Amino acid sequence: MIPARKSSISMFEKWISVDSNELAMVFLSTGATYIAILIYTRLVGLRSFSKMSATDFAMTVAVGSLFASTISSPSPSLFLGLFAIASLYLGQWTFAWLRCQSNWLSRAVDNEPLLLMAGSDFIEENLNKANVTKSDIYGKLRESNTLNYEQVLAVVFETTGDISVLHSSDQEANLEADFLSSVRGSDRLFPAKN
Repeated sequence: MIPARKSSISMFEKWISVDSNELAMVFLSTGATYIAILIYTRLVGLRSFSKMSATDFAMTVAVGSLFASTISSPSPSLFLGLFAIASLYLGQWTFAWLRCQSNWLSRAVDNEPLLLMAGSDFIEENLNKANVTKSDIYGKLRESNTLNYEQVLAVVFETTGDISVLHSSDQEANLEADFLSSVRGSDRLFPAKN
């Protein structure tokens, strides 16, 4: 057999072959890591997988990445992977607690929600700040079953990157000012009284 052909067959075999011991370890690691994540989530709470802030989003991505690397390769080891995931949960819980205790920290870390539409009016300046197009907004309006501009009360770019559409088919519907109190640009809907 030609050496080049032999090496390509050998490389192909490496890609598709698996040792039964490796399969057993992946199975064991998957079970142990999955159970650990369930226990950690139970202890720390569902906030662990929320998307209320940038740190929450980072937590979700990091846990997913560590979960994948812990179960699919020998490095990190199972116990090191479980410890790393536990450390993430502890860090996220601590950070969430600190954010609740300190408005300064919350303002420093969290993005501020941004008003993209006030009623039927687009706020071009805020669309540009958020790098959101009118097409993106139209998609969210369709997704929320908004049928026309008159139904739109407000569209908000949330701290998580989600877009919230507040709408009603009732022409007399009023939007509660408290719902938008922390939203940048909400003064367009609720101008300060002189």
